[in-house]
Amino acid sequence: MPSLQVTASSIPLSLASCSIGLPRHTLHQKLEAISLTGFQGIELSFPDLLAHARELQSLGQLPAGDIQDDDWPTLCKAAEHAHHLCATHGLKILVLQPFANFEGWTDSSARDAVFARAKGWAAIMKAAKTDMLQVGSTDTPSHKITSSKETLAADLAALADLLSSENPTFKIAYENWCWATHAPGWRDVWDIVQLAGRPNIGLCLDTFQSAGGEWGDPTTSSGRVQRQGLTEDALTAGWLDSLRDLVREVPPEKIFFLQISDAYKVQPPLAPHPEPNDDSGLRPRGRWSHDYRPLPYDGGYLPIADFTRAVLETGFRGWLSVEVFDGKFEDKYGDDLMRFAEKARDNTRRLVEEAAGMESL
Repeated sequence: MPSLQVTASSIPLSLASCSIGLPRHTLHQKLEAISLTGFQGIELSFPDLLAHARELQSLGQLPAGDIQDDDWPTLCKAAEHAHHLCATHGLKILVLQPFANFEGWTDSSARDAVFARAKGWAAIMKAAKTDMLQVGSTDTPSHKITSSKETLAADLAALADLLSSENPTFKIAYENWCWATHAPGWRDVWDIVQLAGRPNIGLCLDTFQSAGGEWGDPTTSSGRVQRQGLTEDALTAGWLDSLRDLVREVPPEKIFFLQISDAYKVQPPLAPHPEPNDDSGLRPRGRWSHDYRPLPYDGGYLPIADFTRAVLETGFRGWLSVEVFDGKFEDKYGDDLMRFAEKARDNTRRLVEEAAGMESL
């Protein structure tokens, strides 16, 4: 296939609220920069919603008291206000995120707790007037959850049914987190989505999560996956084979949106992976994800254009959403949210143009 007939301006762009600014910046400040730089939507992150609720409380617009992360009535009021702010700025709330550690619990009380949390998040979705929930593949330690993909899929199907009972338009975008316990790759989450068999479950694909899981590794000096007998050429060949499989196997309508970010090469490398049943802190790729993810063309090194090309080759032309977690944000951008948002817009468009101009996979 020659270069794709796609232009960056024809694809809707979103920016995750958690990716712009620092704790001192308000949701309103973030939305203003996102809107003025031409984005059409946002991912509303739960921590930003909680911070917004506390800001509204400090302004006397919500009742006094300690706002907890399960104070659903208060959070729904904050979500209504967030929707109003977005509408004022011409922005759509594309998705509420990240709904984590949901599927696979073997303990019945833990399972009841995550379904109760799901009902609370569904109420927030209604208040925020968004129809999509991003669910990250669980990184709960393996001794607490099942390894059965059928059971993981059944839980996801039950969540989809719960959401559709609240609103028939509600849907789940299931994302592979590259440090997840049982579903770190796009194939894993795609298998689970197919097993779940619900029309309102699709994929959230992510340039970092796939390139950083299959090709990159923050625990090696090269920054690449290294195994005995695996050459760099063989690693890249396997990566490209995976992308060809994605193009062949995943229909574009089951890709609900694509997240965009890169990663820094970590020097010195992070400590090696703990065992899957280890409870002691975040796994190395999780730490990498949380602090070392810049914009495209802003210091990263992963083959994210390859992955973007693969997603475009499926025929997908839906939302691209910038979701970065750059631990250098203070030094690089400080209080200049506009400059960051402009770079996010321009670099994402550049990535689309590069990917579209590449030779077929």
